[in-house]
Amino acid sequence: MHARPLPLTRDIVLIGGGHTHALVLRMWGMRPLPGARLTLINPLPTAAYSGMLPGHVAGHYPRDALQIDLVRLARHAGARLILGRAEGIETAARRVHVPGRPPVDYDIASIDIGISSDMPRLPGFALHAVPAKPLDAFADEWDGFVTGVAEGRAEPVVAVIGGGVAGVELALAAAHRLGPGGRVSLIEAAETPLSAVGRGARARLLAHLDRAGVTVLAGAPAAKVHADAVELADGRLVPSAFTLGAAGTRPQGWLADTGLDLVEGFVAVRPTLQTVSDPAVFAVGDIAHLSHAPRPKAGVYAVRQAPVLLHNLGVAASGTGTMRSYRPQRDYLKLISTGGRGAVADKWGLPLDGGWLWRWKDRIDRRFMALFDDLPQMPAPALPKRLAAGVRAELAGGKPLCGGCGAKMGPGDLSAALATLPAPQREDVLSGPGDDAAVLRHGVGWQVATTDHLRAFTEDPVTMARIAAVHAMGDVWAMGCAPQAALAQVILPPMSAALQTRTLAEIMAAAAEVFGAAGADVAGGHTSLGAELTLGFAVTGLSAQEPIGKAGARPGDALILTKPLGTGVILAAEMARAAPGAAVAAALASMQLPQGAAAAALAARAHAMTDVTGFGLAGHLLELLQASGVAATLDLAAIPLLPGALMLAEAGQGSTLLPANRAAVGPFVTGPDDPRVDLLHDPQTAGGLLAAVPADAAAALVAEVRAAGLAAATVIGHVHAGEPGIALDRSG
Repeated sequence: MHARPLPLTRDIVLIGGGHTHALVLRMWGMRPLPGARLTLINPLPTAAYSGMLPGHVAGHYPRDALQIDLVRLARHAGARLILGRAEGIETAARRVHVPGRPPVDYDIASIDIGISSDMPRLPGFALHAVPAKPLDAFADEWDGFVTGVAEGRAEPVVAVIGGGVAGVELALAAAHRLGPGGRVSLIEAAETPLSAVGRGARARLLAHLDRAGVTVLAGAPAAKVHADAVELADGRLVPSAFTLGAAGTRPQGWLADTGLDLVEGFVAVRPTLQTVSDPAVFAVGDIAHLSHAPRPKAGVYAVRQAPVLLHNLGVAASGTGTMRSYRPQRDYLKLISTGGRGAVADKWGLPLDGGWLWRWKDRIDRRFMALFDDLPQMPAPALPKRLAAGVRAELAGGKPLCGGCGAKMGPGDLSAALATLPAPQREDVLSGPGDDAAVLRHGVGWQVATTDHLRAFTEDPVTMARIAAVHAMGDVWAMGCAPQAALAQVILPPMSAALQTRTLAEIMAAAAEVFGAAGADVAGGHTSLGAELTLGFAVTGLSAQEPIGKAGARPGDALILTKPLGTGVILAAEMARAAPGAAVAAALASMQLPQGAAAAALAARAHAMTDVTGFGLAGHLLELLQASGVAATLDLAAIPLLPGALMLAEAGQGSTLLPANRAAVGPFVTGPDDPRVDLLHDPQTAGGLLAAVPADAAAALVAEVRAAGLAAATVIGHVHAGEPGIALDRSG
């Protein structure tokens, strides 16, 4: 007998992608706790590493070098990643509130959301200044400013508010980046900048500021921030085209409503890193206040908390073992970069200065980031020595089965399987296999019925439910009909009754939201337990007019595509941990875009329409051409692609369904050898609508579809007379 999969019984939710949580995810992936479902909630698919931020500001590191890819990390850990910003915790109900989705339930939670250095009490700061933290937002603003300076749109004049280590480091970095033509001012309210470092290190850093031409204004509190200057308390104006706030640390305000014990807004924790007020909630990193050993905010403490947090989460989730205590070191080595490739060291009153210290710091930082680039993969179980003939051939290449439409049968095999299906026998069943949906007579109008389901490709059931709902309605929209009702088909992985209830509630709430917005009701469905999460919906739709089919395209028609291509290659690469997190996030967002308004606009003029799903653009276009008895030419340069899709295709990434799509449709496609051709065969999940419309109406229809929220919609080619086939042109 084969081993029974272990059920999931406990939810551990990590709130925030800070350095401690990132390290916990890495370690969890190498030794997970069986039966625990791990979740990470973070607003972005990446998290910036603070240690390399000054180097990025100075121009030593590209932006990608300081980004921890949380999508890859979550895949490594087997965790679900929820892309959203937590804004509340109900400790009594044990749930986290994330706007735009149902609450996330937890048994154990941990907070690592970082801090902000904004200054809400300083007039004008919110309008005209940029806080150094959160790091990602600051890096975006800085990159935009530097680009503006290079293009002559911005003056190279910077003011840094805050004369601590962070402010000095960033002022020196900005001065180095802007060069001799730049002007940088450092504004410090206290009489002595750098009060937290030793006397010798302070003297060295002040000397670096002087050599870099940074104007130091000590004992000069900022009173107001203007669009082009910082006004000091004594009335002086400090010119600034980019004002940076590095003067303080501030926790996120929503923590005050959680009921957790706070110290100046920071979450008070015990030596075990459990919060003082609730043992089911932990807190780490800058947001935590170490009640037993208060320390300044520094990344070195966050890094060393990770092994303790990992162990204690396991103890809390399993109910076995003894909690460990975190004891922070009294002091630590501070390596403070000086703009160029140099640094000053501060510890035990021994100031050291020079390029060798920067090289040392650079090695430390790169070694830390390498932890998230080099994610060890667990070896697959060895195959039995004796296997049925053909098993090894099926497993050749070692590529895991894709999720979404990439897990479907190839078009050739599917056509062969359906060839023996009899034609409809009832008079009120007007179409059979081959159309997007079954067409039924319905009183004075028409009804369509379709079903679709998807093998999960993300661990987040809410995102998966939204995509599955949009995907299932694609056939209804493609026929110009309005969705009417849906029945859910849900297979949950093995899990306890409590987790079944949590997960199914999330799925149904997300589905009801998507279908409700499209004017349809979720009328019920069926659930069961299986090996993995699979979601689908049977959907009906109504139309007062005869539904639009694939037949009817005419020579001269323009071809409109409403969504970019690339979901298949991106999802396949994500499974292989090769897709950038930002590309995965963009693909997930595209798949969740509904197409009801776009479909209604296109249906008013379309001669033929279909949706682009598992067979790829080429496969579904060929079906339309064969049904209509015409040919088409596509402009490769005009076809919209998701960010990262072309890069991944060129690198050899591809869905498990890609070879079958190419084999079935490739003989009908002619044109130049171009890396974008593979993306024409890329299986799409919740892909765009493809419509053949009169050429003179195409521009207005594209504008209407874009106004409906599908910004990538465009004309990608045209229909002409000829044997059904697709000619490719890249002259556009």
